[in-house]
Amino acid sequence: MAIIGAGPAGLTAGYLLTKAGYSVAIIEKDATYVGGISRTVEHEGYRFDIGGHRFFSKSQQVVDLWNEILPDDFIQRPRMSRIYYEGKFYSYPLRAFEALWNLGIVRSTLCMVSFAKAKAFPNKQVKSFEDWTVNQFGHKLYSIFFKTYTEKVWGMPCDEMSADWAAQRIKGLSLWGAVVDGLKRSLGLNKRPNDGQEVKTLLETFRYPRQGPGMMWDAARDKILATGKGEVLMGHGLKQLAGDGQGGWRMTATGPQGDRVISARHAISSAPMRELAARLHPLPATSLNAKELRYRDFLTVALKIRSDDLFPDNWIYIHDSKVKVGRIQNFRSWSPEMVPDESVACVGLEYFCFEGDGLWSMSDDDLIALGTRELAQLGLVSADQVFGGAVVRQEKAYPVYDEDYASHVAAMRGELEEAYPSLHLVGRNGMHRYNNQDHAMMTAMLTVENIKAETRVYDTWCVNEDAEYHEAGDEGAERVLPAGRREVSEDQAAALASVRDVPGRVASAKQRDAA
Repeated sequence: MAIIGAGPAGLTAGYLLTKAGYSVAIIEKDATYVGGISRTVEHEGYRFDIGGHRFFSKSQQVVDLWNEILPDDFIQRPRMSRIYYEGKFYSYPLRAFEALWNLGIVRSTLCMVSFAKAKAFPNKQVKSFEDWTVNQFGHKLYSIFFKTYTEKVWGMPCDEMSADWAAQRIKGLSLWGAVVDGLKRSLGLNKRPNDGQEVKTLLETFRYPRQGPGMMWDAARDKILATGKGEVLMGHGLKQLAGDGQGGWRMTATGPQGDRVISARHAISSAPMRELAARLHPLPATSLNAKELRYRDFLTVALKIRSDDLFPDNWIYIHDSKVKVGRIQNFRSWSPEMVPDESVACVGLEYFCFEGDGLWSMSDDDLIALGTRELAQLGLVSADQVFGGAVVRQEKAYPVYDEDYASHVAAMRGELEEAYPSLHLVGRNGMHRYNNQDHAMMTAMLTVENIKAETRVYDTWCVNEDAEYHEAGDEGAERVLPAGRREVSEDQAAALASVRDVPGRVASAKQRDAA
């Protein structure tokens, strides 16, 4: 088996396949770290989580796999995230009474009027992030708590973003829901009838590896290597993935010692769809669709500060257009072992950018200076308390959900599934879907089941399609694998029809069998 990428999806597939007796070769273009965006970077004893990764899943199979790979190194941590707006903190997800109190009487009234208007006259044609969020919260709350931050993250106006993003991340949360939940808590009505315990609608604690999420993926790599059936080639990027004429693959990877060619019956790719399409041979007809897919890049400016911890949150969201920073992590709140010196606070300022733009191209020293200035500008710390830092860059951190992404993904998916039954797309960038790491793992788990069954028993694309808020519900509540294979969607059927008769298109699986 050939696996492209040693992130959560690639390593999960590699671990389960070697455990089942298959031979596996995994290529990873990073020369040092496995884990992809879920890696943990170390600098002078300080550890940085790239983006923050709570270990929480509704899938019992994922929870069991975490425990199997890393049985002794989890700690339980309190969950806390807030919004920082005009010098005040707001709980996230929003608590209605707190938000309205902090905003004051005038703006609170305007928010409630705006909310009532949205409910009375909702937009019937919901296409964009703005449409969806205004319908849920009203235009006033949308403009305060969603617009500025979202446009920082994505670098594009909210009315050009697909509503899929909002539905995937914040469905089930509304102002009215927050009001009802607050009233129930205040009156003691939010109890289970049998034991009197408070119903936990949102996750309040989560598990976390004591030295960061990279522990999980280092352990997965080590277990793969220990079987004697797997290898992980670090510093190797995909050069070409070509069919071998017999339904299998020849994967060419470029590394420090030159090219390495790997023959495999199946290929599993967590590489960005755009990159995979450009390296497939023969070139898919839908490579032009893949070329249109966009990605948002990301960098973390980690600062060491002579101070007690600045705030108790895992991270805070910065809803202030005067600064470029979008989110600030407190690494000690994730785990005390992330910060080796008890007299030092270590925070990570997260900046969202496009590879090659002004932020991405700034020197590390200039980025550390920028982060120091903005931290002081926000009133969170004095600049003279900062005594060092480091910068971590992450390309293609977020697949962009613009108005055309879904049709491009459907076109490529449709062609590849028909033409390449032994090629499997997994993970966040592999499927161009904003998956959490547990979703990425589940796509790999279902792929392994399909490989073992020698047919597509499970539809990997049904993972993370329910659009339910990801931090609601109970851990391990889902005790069976997602539903089996479903019919092809209308979008996918149309995409398939558009490429079937393109000159030069690769032969379908049935055509290859007939030959």
